[in-house]
Amino acid sequence: MNEQELRKRLEALRSEHRDLDVAIAALRDAGDRGGFVDQLQVARLKKRKLQLKDRICVIEDNLIPDIIA
Repeated sequence: MNEQELRKRLEALRSEHRDLDVAIAALRDAGDRGGFVDQLQVARLKKRKLQLKDRICVIEDNLIPDIIA
């Protein structure tokens, strides 16, 4: 992948990561209002979010050159 493709992919991953934040918050809010909270679903969303964060870090490492001190 070239730099432009990596940057597009990075933005897509960041967007999905933010969307998962919203989804997790919505599930928690439903529970705070007395509704049922599917803890398994929350756990799956959190796991997916961590996977995305790892992929984001890998791409960022590829885009940012190492600085030799």
